Amino acid sequence: MKKCFSGVFIVLLLLITSISPLAANTRIVIDGVGIPSDMEPEIRNNRTMVPLRVISENLGANVHWSGSTITLTKDDMQVILKQNSHTVLRNGKPVQLDVEPYIKNGRTLVPIRFLAETFDCSVNYKNFTVTVTTKPLVINTIKIAAIQHEYHMTMGGIVQQMKGNSYNKAFYDILMENKGQKVEAPANYSWHIDLDHPGSYYKVGQYDFMNLEGKSIKRYDIYSLVGSFPAETLEGYPEVLLYDATANQWYLFPDNALQSIDELLNSASKNGFLTIISNTVV
Repeated sequence: MKKCFSGVFIVLLLLITSISPLAANTRIVIDGVGIPSDMEPEIRNNRTMVPLRVISENLGANVHWSGSTITLTKDDMQVILKQNSHTVLRNGKPVQLDVEPYIKNGRTLVPIRFLAETFDCSVNYKNFTVTVTTKPLVINTIKIAAIQHEYHMTMGGIVQQMKGNSYNKAFYDILMENKGQKVEAPANYSWHIDLDHPGSYYKVGQYDFMNLEGKSIKRYDIYSLVGSFPAETLEGYPEVLLYDATANQWYLFPDNALQSIDELLNSASKNGFLTIISNTVV
């Protein structure tokens, strides 16, 4: 009886120790920021599986769904995965995964190392932490460490910094892809809302691209038309303007691009990449 009990105990012990303890404790750190998630990473076949949102939001990949097929795109790289399939198409060429993507609790889990390395990121595993480092945004050969965002309210203002290389690059891409034709500077523009002059603009936000030493090497401001006037007095005035403060040049800028910036900042804040530097709002 004792021998039987010992045998059962040994089998149970082997089963318990064969289950990786990392599944419930593994952390994901991207560009120095611990990534929050409503679902813990899992270890399958010695591969760390994470919710797809971790990849799409924090590595800067765009996601398109079509049934059980998932297409991720970033720059000139496209990856096509299928749920419960080991075969992946990477820029049209088939690649075999050790673990197929799968759904659990309504979340699609994918192998983070394969996708991170595919999107040209470095991956390291140590002390229950998967560390992913993405390539920094580079402007005129200068690496960008953060984007400093300042905006004012009726009384006071907020200065915050967005870090995370993928977020910085996505922000810069929004500016470059939506920068319209050059225009003359408006007659009236400032941080404050001018209710005396139709066609005046107020600054929605100031965005400084900071180098590794914490100095601004490029600045853009976004201005919005003050709409508190009769419609006929505002005819012909663009709704939004982009100002390249470094080059002293104004551009047309679409309103939907401004909305994209707001969504990006909200995503960065939710995932821990946005830090408030000062808050003087009363």
